[in-house]
Amino acid sequence: MAIEILMPALSPTMETGTLATWNVAVGDAVRSGDVIAEIETDKATMEVEAVDDGVLAVILVEAGSENVAVGTPIARLAEDGEAVDDVASAPVAAAPSPPVAEAKVESSAPAAPAPVVPAPAVVPAPGSVAAAAPGAGSDTPRLFASPLARRIAGDNNIDLAGLTGSGPHGRILRRDVEAAMSAPAPAAAPAMAAGVTAAMTSASAPAAPGASSLEPNSQMRKIIAQRLQESKANAPHFYLTVDCEIDTLLAARKVMNEQSPDDVKISVNDLVIRAAAMALVKVPKANASWEGDNTRLFHHADIAMAVAVDGGLVTPVIWAAEQKGLAEIAATSRDLATRARNGTLAPEEFAGGSFTISNLGMFGIREFAAVINPPQGAILAVGAGEERPVVRNGELAVATVMTVTLSADHRVVDGAVGAEWLQAFKGYIEAPVTMLL
Repeated sequence: MAIEILMPALSPTMETGTLATWNVAVGDAVRSGDVIAEIETDKATMEVEAVDDGVLAVILVEAGSENVAVGTPIARLAEDGEAVDDVASAPVAAAPSPPVAEAKVESSAPAAPAPVVPAPAVVPAPGSVAAAAPGAGSDTPRLFASPLARRIAGDNNIDLAGLTGSGPHGRILRRDVEAAMSAPAPAAAPAMAAGVTAAMTSASAPAAPGASSLEPNSQMRKIIAQRLQESKANAPHFYLTVDCEIDTLLAARKVMNEQSPDDVKISVNDLVIRAAAMALVKVPKANASWEGDNTRLFHHADIAMAVAVDGGLVTPVIWAAEQKGLAEIAATSRDLATRARNGTLAPEEFAGGSFTISNLGMFGIREFAAVINPPQGAILAVGAGEERPVVRNGELAVATVMTVTLSADHRVVDGAVGAEWLQAFKGYIEAPVTMLL
């Protein structure tokens, strides 16, 4: 009996996705565990594995299709003994017919860790990933490339067909694309000189007044826009700001990094995560979210950290951060941030969380207010630490000061609760030794 492959739900909030590529063509034999397609969500590019054996009889949703609803039939397999043509010509059922090929999803990762990825290394995803799958009957060979390599190549107009992959089975990796980008451009053929000159002249011509262009919004940007618009419309935000003196924290961090192993480097953001987690334990009423008739109180400080990626924002989660030491928080946050930028997070690593931290201090931002990450009840915006004048015992002094702003959902976090949480956070930041108690 024909097996329909459905568009999988890769996260609890996913309703639609983009079917980026097919890694198999019509007529290919498919075995359980084979990577058959890649799907782009608002957070990452995910590999979809087959869980049934068969022959790909028909592709119902072409590569590049956007806004494909979860549960939509995207392809059909012919089982052993079935005629492929009969399966391909059968009408698409309004509802999935058993048996349904459920998708086993894994994050797309390079076949070998890129040199810039810090430990722990990303575990390679099984199977090769095709840059483009040929149509039925095509003689064009398949190009195997990692999702990150394809993304970089597309952003820099690099033709993958002209590259030789250094990965297993000739798979094109990030380093292959970057090597092509740094290679000198070949000299233009005389026959093309006139066309190149004309193109350069056109490109260098000044834009007309009022000129503009349209850039299609990615699935990630659409989801970010939808969720943050809903957050501002539905959650009554209020804001509390406090200044934290961090000279003691910076001195403690320096000592810890001098005494720690070479592979452990604790950042200010790691200390902020630890302090936020401890403050949520101390003031549990701030660790909550609004759910209509009920308020959800979280039992752990599951800290989501905002990571800027190409085209948007991802919030990977450090689960039960209050139970982790600074060395473990440092390793976890570094690994999650690296894989967020590479688009290789697993769905469970960026879905959920009870509280978010957004740190723009590294960009020199002194103070800002962040939009709450729904359905959470609060988010902390962290600014840069900078030397400022302060008054101590009636005398003027200089201290390194970091401004933080708590954005809270007034439906679930009252002003007094938010203020109590901020005072607890400030206490841990200004006396970091208390985080060890």
